[in-house]
Amino acid sequence: TRTLEITPLNEVILKEIAMFVESFIYKHPQEAKYVFVEPLEWKTNLDPSAFESGYIVSETTVKSEEVDKDGQPLLFLSVPHIKIRSLGQLSRLLLIAKDRKLEGSTGLSCNKNPGLDYNTVKEDTSTVNILDKITKDEDPESEIKMKVGMLLKQLDLYLLNHSLKRISLQICLNPTTVKNHIELLKHFSGKGEQTVLESIDYTSDYEFSNGCRAPPWRQIHGEICYVLVKPHDVETLCVTCSTEGVFLNEDEGEINYERKSEIYKDLVTFFKRKIGKIFRKYSMSRHLFRFTEEWKKENEEPKEVPKKEEADALPKAFLASSKNILEKNQINFGKIQMTKRLEPTLNWKATVDFKKHKSLLRNTQEKKHGGRLGRSGPPVSPGRAQLVRKSAEKIEEILSDSSSENEEDEEPPDRRQEANADLPSEYWQIQKLVKYLKGGNQTATVIALRSMKDFNLAQETCQLAIRDVGGLEVLINLLDTDEVKCKIGSLKILKEISHNPQIRRNIVDLGGLPVMVNILDSPHKSLKCLAAETIANVAKFRRARRAVRHHGGITKLVALLDCAQSSAKPAQSSLYDARDVEVARCGALALWSCSKSNANKEAIRQAGGIPLLAHLLKTSHENMLIPVVGTLQECASEENYRAAIKAERIIENLVKNLNSENEQLQEQCAMAIYQCAEDKETRDLVRLHGGLKPLASLLNNTDNKERLAAVTGAIWKCSISKENATKFREYEAIETLVGLLTDQPEEVLVNVVGALGECCQEYENRVLVRKCGGLQPLVNLLVGINQTLLVNVTKAVGACAVEPESMMIIDRLDGVRLLWSLLKNPHPDVKASAAWALCPCIQNAKDAGEMVRCFVGGLEFIVNLLKSDNKEVLASVCAAITNIAKDQENLAAITDLGVVPLLSKLANTNNDKLRRHLAEAISRCCMWGRNRVAFGEYKAVAPLVRYLKSNDANVHRATAQALYQLSEDADNCITIHENGAVKTTASLKREFLGYSKF
Repeated sequence: TRTLEITPLNEVILKEIAMFVESFIYKHPQEAKYVFVEPLEWKTNLDPSAFESGYIVSETTVKSEEVDKDGQPLLFLSVPHIKIRSLGQLSRLLLIAKDRKLEGSTGLSCNKNPGLDYNTVKEDTSTVNILDKITKDEDPESEIKMKVGMLLKQLDLYLLNHSLKRISLQICLNPTTVKNHIELLKHFSGKGEQTVLESIDYTSDYEFSNGCRAPPWRQIHGEICYVLVKPHDVETLCVTCSTEGVFLNEDEGEINYERKSEIYKDLVTFFKRKIGKIFRKYSMSRHLFRFTEEWKKENEEPKEVPKKEEADALPKAFLASSKNILEKNQINFGKIQMTKRLEPTLNWKATVDFKKHKSLLRNTQEKKHGGRLGRSGPPVSPGRAQLVRKSAEKIEEILSDSSSENEEDEEPPDRRQEANADLPSEYWQIQKLVKYLKGGNQTATVIALRSMKDFNLAQETCQLAIRDVGGLEVLINLLDTDEVKCKIGSLKILKEISHNPQIRRNIVDLGGLPVMVNILDSPHKSLKCLAAETIANVAKFRRARRAVRHHGGITKLVALLDCAQSSAKPAQSSLYDARDVEVARCGALALWSCSKSNANKEAIRQAGGIPLLAHLLKTSHENMLIPVVGTLQECASEENYRAAIKAERIIENLVKNLNSENEQLQEQCAMAIYQCAEDKETRDLVRLHGGLKPLASLLNNTDNKERLAAVTGAIWKCSISKENATKFREYEAIETLVGLLTDQPEEVLVNVVGALGECCQEYENRVLVRKCGGLQPLVNLLVGINQTLLVNVTKAVGACAVEPESMMIIDRLDGVRLLWSLLKNPHPDVKASAAWALCPCIQNAKDAGEMVRCFVGGLEFIVNLLKSDNKEVLASVCAAITNIAKDQENLAAITDLGVVPLLSKLANTNNDKLRRHLAEAISRCCMWGRNRVAFGEYKAVAPLVRYLKSNDANVHRATAQALYQLSEDADNCITIHENGAVKTTASLKREFLGYSKF
């Protein structure tokens, strides 16, 4: 069988399929037991020892304890062949397998039609045809087969839509772009060390009219041209440029069109990934900078932005590729006062003499200010050099990086010490030490590092002193040496100063992260710890997190967690074990920082991080537990992580650590529960393991706002289950939550109000909130602007309004008017939540009809909301109209406002929630004038009949009510009969008892 080609799109599809299969056993336990007619078979690299409980394991075979009706195991492994006969076993296998991508790829390649009985189905048969076959089958298991088939169909459609969206977002290369890239690279190619490449040439001199050089029969495959590239110190490469990207092939006398590498988005990305070290050594920025420096020496140093005439003196080839960027930078350069002195980076460290450059700047400033440094303003870098350097960096960025994570988190502006500032003596002492680092021998270097460590490196002045004199570059270069002492000294300093946001950015710019990632493989545990801790400090923004992942850092950091396996048991006092624990702690700390990226979360999961993190949760070391739980709570925002957390029984340990005395650990555990408690099973686990009581008790400590926000968030999500809401009442958490409705930050209020909204679904809790005086602060919060808070407040007020006594208080506090005003909020979630809250208010108000009419323009506004595109808004407004229309005067008013045609336009919907409330609204509106006839004229009757085919019993009942009212008109009766309502209602007779007019 042919193996599945690994392309970026296929990898995404494999990931989605793996996520679907992994969570299948939890989401669809009944369907997971369905036994395939034919097993899935392939060769696997799994070892029998990987299988644990639920399997009968021998040296070369594995059998599942779960069997079919004939006694055959649903999973059978006879190394290396594996057979699987249910989705449940397939789900467990993927959870066991470390390399899920390989297993998924192999399984799909060897099983073209996995799942149901495809024996009589042609190879290109769609899932819809398979479903037709299933529904005709009279097998007692046909219902389960149909459900499995429907789930596969949904997956098929989802993958199709997801793939189409991804393809539509891809930016394809075109002949013009490829030609510009090649021409640009040609100008920086040639012999000598000052060039990027030795040569780059087309394989064909003939160019077609469309700009392509590939033969026509290859152009239909999207190929543009073929290029022979000769890098420095590497053999000639044959590269194919196509609309999909750039990839490597082999030139064996003639072009081999088979792809020999993964696809890169452009030529520069290809060079950086395939021959990265060499390409960085001869970087484009370095060459451009040297060129502009030599050009600058022949002219007087400019004092203002170079004009267009001066810019024309640059090489035409360079201007052709970067004209727009240069013009943009010229404009910006004139607007922004430059405060950054020209300093060396890794790209041009060999071509700039920093000492000469620094003295040149100082001499220039002295000339300007009469022989001494004045206080007139910050120093300005030489104009042309700054302009062209930024242009070159911009070109490389445009050519090489357009990923979803190429934007940095918001960072403060770059701050440089002014040359004339009153700096402390430490600043100058550190600069002297850096000089020793640059020119001293090994002994002098170690002494200088130790002396530098004695300074207060947490002080910003000391941090900037190291950077301003080029010390960062030296420290990073020391990491490439073979001297362990130098590496340790350098990392200790980098670890301390990397708390500064600007230093973090500079470390990434200087290429420090790849070096630190490589150190993670060192046999020295002290080096591993320091490197991981420094990565944890640096990876606070997106570009840094992406760099860690791209250089294989995630896999190496996950491997560090394995160091503490033996030490996770009762604490041992040996130094060896203590170091193992410290290595694992530092690895978890770095993963915590990296896990704020969705791509990194997936990388951690694929590297087998979840079982290791679960194992570390059993340790008694609190300093270890904090980063472990922090990583888990960051990752728990992903659904597949939540499923794995349940499978690894992590909830029990999270609950246990809520009783810790460490506030940060309590906060992280509560946050992890908050993330995981979206799932009902997890909420039940928290209750069964006794997690609700410590959560309730933690509410009493309000000094630590971060912990309070995490605890109230966990209570909010847990209280979605009624059993948990009852428990919280027993633990007196309701009264405490009411007390937190005032004088709290918004992040706490959102969670407190959300928890009260869920708890107030029970009558006893609603009464308790009213008696504790909770209605007044809840109504006061209706005037806020935080959208999430408004959604939660409206839900809580609506829940309380179900009780008549509470409704009287809400009305007296002007709560109904405030809810009505929220219908004008621009956010659809707020509109929908306000409309849902109005329903119980109208139902339980004493004189609801008059109350609604007293809002000037209120009826017209709510009718116009039926023009919304948001399904939730439409459903909630229909529900509100149903209650408004109970009053005859209001019904007459909304009829005059055109409610009938607007409701009729919504009839052709597939959304069951909207169907139900729309049918109820139509039923209620039929009770005025000739509205029944009007609904028939506006073609609303026939779509209503189709509602009877829904799987939702509530939709059936509401539709029966509406058809009952509509059938008072003879023409509507004919329409109802013509659309097959009689046959459908006969099968639903029991359900429609009481609505049997038909």
